[in-house]
Amino acid sequence: MAKKVLVVDDEKLIVKGIRFSLEQDGMVVDCAYDGEEALKLASENTYDMILLDLMLPKMDGFEVCQQIRDFSRVPIVMLTARGEDMDKILGLEYGADDYITKPFNILEVKARIKAIMRRTAEEESRNEKGSVIENGDLIVDLDGRRVSIKDKEINLTTKEFDLLELMARNPGKVYGREQLLNLVWGEGYPGDVRTVDVHVRRLREKVELNPSDPEYVRTKWGTGYYYQNHAKKES
Repeated sequence: MAKKVLVVDDEKLIVKGIRFSLEQDGMVVDCAYDGEEALKLASENTYDMILLDLMLPKMDGFEVCQQIRDFSRVPIVMLTARGEDMDKILGLEYGADDYITKPFNILEVKARIKAIMRRTAEEESRNEKGSVIENGDLIVDLDGRRVSIKDKEINLTTKEFDLLELMARNPGKVYGREQLLNLVWGEGYPGDVRTVDVHVRRLREKVELNPSDPEYVRTKWGTGYYYQNHAKKES
């Protein structure tokens, strides 16, 4: 089945170029030119990837990304003409999985999209049907890529789930930040280890009762992060 991508940018020439290039690779491409239109399409359709510009009319890319995360885990790649690190990190804070800075080479965009889609497919194929990891009140459904605490589902982004899955599959193993960056984002990813810290912080805010004193995703000071197993709590 053809992959479906939503491209969001108010510069129509950029959208036209991306759309043409992706369609040449057999993808189905929808386009939006402002934030409200993007949010409407994202809520009404199922996409394998969203390319989302930061500076949009009506609603900026940060707000669109944040609202999409209320109902979808679709991978989101932010497109930004700004080069400041703060913009990139802020995009990740709002739930983006990756970013590309303008001006960009369309080949780089295609390579990034295909790499994310390939990792997603590989992760899904590795998951055994019905495979579930239970740890106290936290339940990770590997097949359905769902996480719940006390029967309440927690909405994680793609990369937040990838981080949790990697560590939950190997409880007690300490992963360095560079190691997590390579394993989850892929070798050659242009971001730095702050990307890992941002995602770990966001993950803790969602799954931990007290993020400043985490129960599941722990820190090994000076080394990295690890997943702590706990006995099932009594009702």
